[in-house]
Amino acid sequence: FWLQRSFFCLHACLDPSSAPAMPSKLSTAALAGAATYCASSTLNAFVAPQVSQRAQLTSQVGLSQQHGQASAGPSPTHIGALALGAVGVAACAAKLGKRASRSKVVRAAVKEFTKMPATVKPGVVTGQGLVDLLNYAKEKGFAIPGVNIVGTSSINACMEAAKKAGGPIMVTFSRGGGQFIAGKAADNTDDAACIAGSVAGALHCRAVAKLYGVPVILHTDHCQKAWLPWFDGMLKANEEYFEANGEPLFSSHMLDLSEEPLEENIAICKKYLERMAKVNLLLEMELGVTGGEEDGVDNSNVDSSRLYTQPEEVWQVYQALSSVPNGNFTVAAAFGNVHGVYAPGNVSLKPEILHNTQKFIKEKLGCK
Repeated sequence: FWLQRSFFCLHACLDPSSAPAMPSKLSTAALAGAATYCASSTLNAFVAPQVSQRAQLTSQVGLSQQHGQASAGPSPTHIGALALGAVGVAACAAKLGKRASRSKVVRAAVKEFTKMPATVKPGVVTGQGLVDLLNYAKEKGFAIPGVNIVGTSSINACMEAAKKAGGPIMVTFSRGGGQFIAGKAADNTDDAACIAGSVAGALHCRAVAKLYGVPVILHTDHCQKAWLPWFDGMLKANEEYFEANGEPLFSSHMLDLSEEPLEENIAICKKYLERMAKVNLLLEMELGVTGGEEDGVDNSNVDSSRLYTQPEEVWQVYQALSSVPNGNFTVAAAFGNVHGVYAPGNVSLKPEILHNTQKFIKEKLGCK
């Protein structure tokens, strides 16, 4: 049972109405996220033990999960990680004129992140490669930026920024972003356009990602209960891609059922994880509400108590999802993080919640 340091997603939305026309400028916005790699050494995530290490929990902390590994007991191999919430990126704060300072950031990143694990290859990373990449991020103490994209130009900009920084990138599709890729005039009955656009973007990324020479995590963002048709459509595309290619189309998907009762949230996530495990997909689930507004979901006026996840809630999730054979999952635990821009003092972040949760679960598992 390891404490995984500094694994969280930095979400930077590229607004299609205001995005610059030139890829190099979009790249600058994405690079602002990549430059935060070294800024996150105090945030942590937990990972469950490998089967082969379960007997050693009392003497050492172990790193978990290998998809498809034979299980020696009733519990499966799996990952459980706290995926920490987004920290606002001041995109383009270092303007194009400040190339000298940006070059220093790029040089430092290249020095730090060029040697990846053997299983992590250029292009889209899935399965054990994804597990090893997250473990590498823990070992080196850096965050993996997750940029919400809206088209092929912003997808390319993310990968260009990652190439310049010398590190991995998470290309993230929202439901609205998928629909935008398909085109606003496309028929969206039963989320058809949202599904088609997300799949088209993923296929584009797969076609060109290797040319950038960096590992790419293909992820989808918050999916609430009302949007499950979108989620179902992408799972079908993953299953078809897996049958033809031996791996899923995407790397991972997020279910955000934090507005539902905890028991229902867990039950639905477990149901989907059982399906996802068969095609080597990682599930991110959310506990606690993320404040602010994103992709048409407005939690600006939510009760502040719902912005903070409790350790007991994470433990309930861990117990349920870790029972899924070969299931890989992460837990996005809320610690006051919000979407949007706020005046100083209007947001109260409590990252100690993450530390306390890790401590609580280690004690439950008997880890030192």
